[in-house]
Amino acid sequence: MKKNLRIVSAAAAALLAVAPIAATAVSTVSAATTVNIDGNTSTPVAQNTDVNLATNFTAIAYVAGQNGTQGTNGVVSGSVTATYNGQSYTGNLTDGNTKDTTIYRASDKKTVEVSSKDFAAGQYYYAVIKDVSFNFGSQNADKKLTVSLKGGLLTTTDKDAKPAESVTVTLDKNGVANFAKVQTPNFKAVNPFSTSTVAWYQNNNVVTSANVTVNAGNNNLVNVSQIVAALNGYTAHELTRGDNGKVDSNPVTSPITAAAVTDQLKAQNIAVDGAGYFTAPTSLSLKFTATANNSNASAELPVTVSIPNGKVTTVESVSKTIMHNAYYYDKNAKRVGTDKLTRYNSVTVSPKTTTINGKAYYEVVENGKATGKYINADNIDGTKRTLKHNAYVYKSSKKRANKVVLKKGTEVTTYGNPYTFKNGKKYYKIGADTKKTYVRVENFD
Repeated sequence: MKKNLRIVSAAAAALLAVAPIAATAVSTVSAATTVNIDGNTSTPVAQNTDVNLATNFTAIAYVAGQNGTQGTNGVVSGSVTATYNGQSYTGNLTDGNTKDTTIYRASDKKTVEVSSKDFAAGQYYYAVIKDVSFNFGSQNADKKLTVSLKGGLLTTTDKDAKPAESVTVTLDKNGVANFAKVQTPNFKAVNPFSTSTVAWYQNNNVVTSANVTVNAGNNNLVNVSQIVAALNGYTAHELTRGDNGKVDSNPVTSPITAAAVTDQLKAQNIAVDGAGYFTAPTSLSLKFTATANNSNASAELPVTVSIPNGKVTTVESVSKTIMHNAYYYDKNAKRVGTDKLTRYNSVTVSPKTTTINGKAYYEVVENGKATGKYINADNIDGTKRTLKHNAYVYKSSKKRANKVVLKKGTEVTTYGNPYTFKNGKKYYKIGADTKKTYVRVENFD
């Protein structure tokens, strides 16, 4: 779930806020940088909740002027996302006071001004912001949380606190988490005028995808380093056309690393141990994105990894017809998103139902894998009900579907919740083999 953060600081600045830069400024952030995480709209945060922070930065490098013209100043802007309880809250970064944020060059940790030529394209930088706080709402006062910023550093207000990627912090009486300093993950400054592109190569040939094979060892184990090695021949290059029409090709940093493979496997709920081993399925799908050195130009390389002796992980499934529009639910019977399956279409599900809160659900299966999404079985199998009155079968509020009269005492299968027709009366969908066949709910009462 995404929500826009309501920024409550005097300068309307968000965490890690570094927004459009003035001519002589190095950053723009307020001394009282406060982000309202949940206001009064969310349920209370549990004690010892893990809160994960992430930043998304855009950095435009200083570009020197030509033929005596003035250069173009650098600009840094971005957003921060806080994720907890399965929800994500995003705040856009806006203007504020410049004095409490400093930009550093990652290579030598020296400060730079983004309005100077030192803020160069292709270089990596990070920001350090003083006096940052998150407002979780007064309902969470005095709770202890673990806050993490992958690739960055957080420093609490404790006098003996040391910067760390993950820290434990106690919310104050107002439900606010206070930090003396926040160091962002590294971000790259790019040349906004670059026309370069990125292409993937294998043996000097341009490729748009990759297919490799690795073999599992005992117990179907594969190491992430095997996948990296199998992709060793795939490289990415930045292509730039010069004034004379010549195309220069320069290699870019490869995104194919053991860490990148590990992250993608974990995102697919495949556990990887500390040594890089995981129980391999017979096939894996990965994707690597290479980015240009001096711009944001990029190219993706979809990868299929075949593991002939991997563990067969496909689950048993059957195809069912949806008889009533159906929403997705999670394992706790809570709605998942707003997508729905429409009636008379097919869906692949597990053969047996799962009972959740006393109701039967089918788990959805995609690509041979259980998804953790469930559909109310009543929208597929229906519920058998006995008529208390003779009943006509309708196709609309004014027209009968046929001349059949269903007799009192007849057992009829109905699907899903009743529909309310234009006449204000409620009707159950009946008939698995026919569309637009309905019986009034009152005939079952």
